[in-house]
Amino acid sequence: MTWYRWQGDTLVLEIHLQPRATKNEVVGPHGQRLKIRLKSPPVDGKANAALLRFIADLCDVTLQQVSLVRGDTQREKTIAVTTPRRLPTGVPTRAV
Repeated sequence: MTWYRWQGDTLVLEIHLQPRATKNEVVGPHGQRLKIRLKSPPVDGKANAALLRFIADLCDVTLQQVSLVRGDTQREKTIAVTTPRRLPTGVPTRAV
């Protein structure tokens, strides 16, 4: 298993989130997940909201095209991105 997979036109990302970091950034593979650091604290859903905005910007999509599938209260999260226009480094285009 890897940190991404395609389900039709939807890119599913397995994320390891590190909140309260000094800056927002993609660190790279972290085991079977993609590690992302965010400045936002894990309080009242702020880190989740910041992660969804970060992924939307990363994939050049609207916020409505990004959803949290699993991991609302954990560091390990599953994110779905519908029809991404840009792919994170390391994700090949889906096979036609």
